[in-house]
Amino acid sequence: MTTTSSEQPPALELQGVSGGYDGADVVHDVSLTVPAGEAVVLLGPNGAGKTTLLRLACGLQRHRSGRVLVGGRDVGDLTAHERAAVGLCHVPEGRAIFPSLSVRDNILLSARRGSEADALEAAVTAFPVLGQRLKARASTLSGGQQQMLALVPAFVTEPRVVLVDEPSLGLAPLLVDAIFEFLAQLSRRGVAMLLVEQYVTRALAVSKWAYVLQRGRVQVHGASSELQSSTLLASYFSRTA
Repeated sequence: MTTTSSEQPPALELQGVSGGYDGADVVHDVSLTVPAGEAVVLLGPNGAGKTTLLRLACGLQRHRSGRVLVGGRDVGDLTAHERAAVGLCHVPEGRAIFPSLSVRDNILLSARRGSEADALEAAVTAFPVLGQRLKARASTLSGGQQQMLALVPAFVTEPRVVLVDEPSLGLAPLLVDAIFEFLAQLSRRGVAMLLVEQYVTRALAVSKWAYVLQRGRVQVHGASSELQSSTLLASYFSRTA
């Protein structure tokens, strides 16, 4: 992938990254670039290694070889918490919230110290329905509302890059629309994003660049607009779009 739109270092760059679980690699020699302020989608069938790659990037899983850079800085020795502090926000699959806490407290936990009021305002502006449920326990929200709450950190922490894993999983079509509008808002704000998503055509529409991962290896990458007509993606589109 070649980009000339910005002189800034990439928001996220993986250079020959390999890693997995229990000594067995799931991801093999993956190189991937998320330019500053741009959205990249990571596609591939189930089991391709997409979630593992995000975990390696954010530090939840240690990579065996290669380099992970955030804003040009090698963060390979940093923990997940330390990588978050330098601007990497991870929104994992499965609605990662604190169900026993109120919606308000979940939002405040995402805020930087001293910016709690701004975080609340940003969250309810992005998702007005959450503003109506601030005192409710997060466990009482609908599935779609819980996903919105899980996405709040991507909006209130002003990250350098956001890694989003299957945000539409299990949601009704109308709620999928709301989630994609939120992702589009992030993109319009100039937040860099690496998105794993099952709705291929919609993910390509909100991204500028795309990578296809199969069996833990990058098979093809390029502009999202070009990959929509790629022969390699044709059968994949027919199953998931």
